[in-house]
Amino acid sequence: MSRRLAAALAACVLASTPACGAAPGHPGSSAPVPTAAPAGARVVMPSGAVYRLELALTPEDQAQGLMYRENLPEKTGMLFVFPEVAPHHFWMKDTMIPLDIIWLDASGKVVFVSANTPPCKADPCPTYGPDVSVRRVLEIAAGMAEKEKVEVGTVLDLKDVSR
Repeated sequence: MSRRLAAALAACVLASTPACGAAPGHPGSSAPVPTAAPAGARVVMPSGAVYRLELALTPEDQAQGLMYRENLPEKTGMLFVFPEVAPHHFWMKDTMIPLDIIWLDASGKVVFVSANTPPCKADPCPTYGPDVSVRRVLEIAAGMAEKEKVEVGTVLDLKDVSR
């Protein structure tokens, strides 16, 4: 037995951690494999897909948004939660990727979608959004709203969103 293997086995015995044994679902294990529940803020789309969400709760987070990001991981997005219900317009200054921007009323019903919103290439940047009062705005990768069947009137199921 090599010294490296012996040291690893000794560490395993001393630590008495389950990580040193067979992993759940391993052919030598009869333990069932637990299904990992998504943790944190997320949204269930009309298609059934679940997106993990970053929350933009503070004015600083909201001003930063998804600026300077070169990509957005699959099935993720950013939810802006504003302290007041009001019209909230967005711009794409310093945003590097196109986005679908979705405005939601208090019940999670979609009131407006700006699909395939392009990055701003030059000042002044245009603004996007309805003149309807909302408290939340969701940004996801461009093209995903249509793919996930998000349209005006549908209700998005927000999970673990504190405000």
